[in-house]
Parts: sequence; structure tokens; C-alpha cells
Amino acid sequence: QVQLVESGGGMVQAGGSLRLSCAASGVIFGIGDMGWYRQAPGKQRELVATFTKGDSTNYADSVEGRFTISRDNAKTTVYLQMTSMKPEDTAVYYCRKRQFGVDYWGQGTRVTVSS
Repeated sequence: QVQLVESGGGMVQAGGSLRLSCAASGVIFGIGDMGWYRQAPGKQRELVATFTKGDSTNYADSVEGRFTISRDNAKTTVYLQMTSMKPEDTAVYYCRKRQFGVDYWGQGTRVTVSS
């Protein structure tokens, strides 16, 4: 089993920054295929940024150049640094890890960007 705990959400004004953290615990086989998704009210959950199986990164077009995904040396925590934030970044942000074909999700952390 894999447990994911997100933290770092909150409220910020447009143009501001936040950093989200996702701590993974349990039976972890590397940190590949782990990253961030978000779901805005009335919308489907969408990819924000993720590490792929090959340890490269993948970003949504809407956040490219503003958000940066990173991880710690122990490779059990993934971060999402969000800068130049916009009201349309408002959503619940979820951490996801795929391991052996199974998707594990965190409980989500709410981010609100005011104009």
C-alpha cells in the first residue's frame, strides 16, 4: 500500500506563489510516475505536472514556465512550486502515484487564487 499526504495549500493573490508537498509512505518503489493533478469546481481532474517512469517531467501547457515539480534526495517527497499564479489555478490539488498499474491518490489540498 502507498499513502500520500499533501500539504501547502492555501489562499494567495494573483501573481503570488505557493509550494505544495506530497509525502509518500508505505511500500514505495521509486518516485517515478508520481506527480500533481488538480480539479477545479465543475471541471474534470487534470494533469498539472508529473515525473514520468523515465524520470523526465511533463507539464500541462497552462502551467509550463510557472510551475516546477521537484523531489527530495530520498525520493519520497514530491514538491510543486507554483509562481505567477492566476485565478484559474484555483482548484483542489491532488498528488498521484502509479505503481504496478495501481493509482494511489492523496486527499487533496485546496488552492485559492484571488484576483
